[in-house]
Amino acid sequence: MAISSSSSKLVFLLWVLGFMSVMSSAAKFDELFEPSWALDHVSFEGEELKLKLDNFSGAGFGSKSKYLFGKTTVQIKLVEGDSAGTVTAFYMSSDGPKHNEFDFEFLGNTTGEPYLVQTNVYVNGVGNREQRLSLWFDPSKDFHAYSILWNQHQVVFLVDETPIRVFTNKEKKGVPFPKDQPMGIYSSIWNADDWATQGGRVKTDWSHAPFVASYKGFDINGCECPISTNAVDNTKKCSASEGSLLLLLSVSTGVGRK
Repeated sequence: MAISSSSSKLVFLLWVLGFMSVMSSAAKFDELFEPSWALDHVSFEGEELKLKLDNFSGAGFGSKSKYLFGKTTVQIKLVEGDSAGTVTAFYMSSDGPKHNEFDFEFLGNTTGEPYLVQTNVYVNGVGNREQRLSLWFDPSKDFHAYSILWNQHQVVFLVDETPIRVFTNKEKKGVPFPKDQPMGIYSSIWNADDWATQGGRVKTDWSHAPFVASYKGFDINGCECPISTNAVDNTKKCSASEGSLLLLLSVSTGVGRK
């Protein structure tokens, strides 16, 4: 049976991503990131980082640098048991009212009900591009790898190296695409029981607190943008860096495309 061009491109992309993940070992947390708020709700157990949510506060961390194009991955084990009302997020974002942003948001649920993963893309401060899907595993039972791949051609959301959504550059059709604002990489856990679970009908049960999300396997393979370098020079440098195989690969697939 013949293999289509789009299928062969996708298979090749997945092979390269897997190869790159083997060649690039994950860094320790403090080499790339730092806690950003509620430091008393951030803890370490060996190589694992834990973020805690209770009825006083959530918690979060962010990258020490900003990047223009690249791939970032973290392994997350989500809140176990009754996680209704909670949201654990892993995302990239630039600054300001016209910011760009790529979101993974994991929407908690009552015990026995599946997590939903919501992705969203903001361009020049405008979002409203939410997509939701159910994962093919229980993300609270073990660690799984979540990645965002960003280049001048597309933004790809991946789960265990499987693309679940592709946001393609369609500037030729008049659709704006994020390509000139360096972005930080962040994660957080917080209470969102006004909307997160069944449209806000199910509230957070604080008797089950603290709610804990666990992290390991931190990796960033991107073009770093020093604060001391102006925006034009950063764009030139990082656009040129797309000569690397990873950043030039373009996905041709209908999986979650929008």
